[in-house]
Amino acid sequence: MSLRARLNTPETGRGAHEENHLVAAYRAKLLEEIDLAEMSPLAATERRVRLERVLGHIISREGPVLSTHERSQLIRRVVDEALGLGILEPLLEDASITEIMVNGPDQVFVERAGRVERLPLRFASEEQLMQTIERIVSTVNRRVDESNPMVDARLPSGERVNVIIPPLALSGPTLTIRRFPRAYTLSELISLGSLDEQMLLLLSALVRAKFNIIVSGATGAGKTTLLNALSGLIPEGERIITIEDSAELRLQQQHVITLEARPPNIEGKGQITIRDLVRNSLRMRPDRIVVGEVRGGETLDMLQAMSTGHDGSLATVHANSAEDALMRLQTLASMSEVDIPFPALKDQINSAVDVIVQLARSADGSRRISEIAILHSRGREDYKIATVCRFQPWPLGSDGVVRGEFGYYPLPPRVAERLHLKNEPVPPAFGVAATEEQLTSRQAR
Repeated sequence: MSLRARLNTPETGRGAHEENHLVAAYRAKLLEEIDLAEMSPLAATERRVRLERVLGHIISREGPVLSTHERSQLIRRVVDEALGLGILEPLLEDASITEIMVNGPDQVFVERAGRVERLPLRFASEEQLMQTIERIVSTVNRRVDESNPMVDARLPSGERVNVIIPPLALSGPTLTIRRFPRAYTLSELISLGSLDEQMLLLLSALVRAKFNIIVSGATGAGKTTLLNALSGLIPEGERIITIEDSAELRLQQQHVITLEARPPNIEGKGQITIRDLVRNSLRMRPDRIVVGEVRGGETLDMLQAMSTGHDGSLATVHANSAEDALMRLQTLASMSEVDIPFPALKDQINSAVDVIVQLARSADGSRRISEIAILHSRGREDYKIATVCRFQPWPLGSDGVVRGEFGYYPLPPRVAERLHLKNEPVPPAFGVAATEEQLTSRQAR
């Protein structure tokens, strides 16, 4: 089999073994002639150019005879192994890939446009995969071994990384890389079918009028993407503090302070949690607080901030419906060290949360707002929500594409009044609900 055929053939069988052997051999020759440690002061692009030049001389001197395309392919593979993340490097450069999933050395999956597909790639061995993992975690001063078999990290370019290795992962070292999401505007999301013009008008009015909004959805539903788009509606001149586990939000306003949690170091010290950052943000004179995702005791601090003068705050939570989101917030808030009875937590949530925007990911991979709900209960009442918008899917066609339409319902009177006091018009599609009975009837349906 020719080199060209091997470099373009799925990495399985004898051809893959020969190719991996060739790449490993030239990587060893390259490292004999150059010291990577001496190149550390150079920028990443300069290091790559230097290695490619040296490797080109080695190939010219020692063979084999290659076409221009074969030569460039071989050089790319060897330099990726020596300097980058090996077979993962081209995947990280592919803008269409949103997630990379490595399930042991023999299985590599990616997600494109909401669909998961297996690629014809494999690592030469479990040892090579572990070397790649160690290279990733070492960039953030972390280690992975049997005593510390689970690691969360972030690549310098922003991608989130999760690693879990044996003995916890029985199929071998498992690596998941979530790409840094592209910042979409709400207008772009309209073109993708995630919402429509009337919903844009409503969400714009709610954000400008400083309603506290919770974005809810399952993993991969697009919570961070929508949160970033909604934050773009915040007027200039307001002081915005963003708090995230891994910084992904990219706000365009001038007065933005970005805070990122910090995991413990190798000695297990120095951890700064989301909760620490939420508490500290209250001392920073914020106009708006934006939390990437609430996952634990920081939920209580966030709710207290929302209900004590920090209106217009935004956060996301992992839940499958608007009702589930409220229960999830209640459960998370109870995880703080403060022992608060559930009725008091209901009071806190009813006074803090105004709007829940629920996201869903359809079978065809599309992501859209499935519901916009207003929380209109008070005090320690059971939660009452009024759905003001809901996506209604049509019967699935033969092409498998999910289509439907958005249905609109009247706003609760208190919401319309609050918008009026803030000089924000009620969008035409959302009339005003006349009675509390109408809202209760709607929730029952």
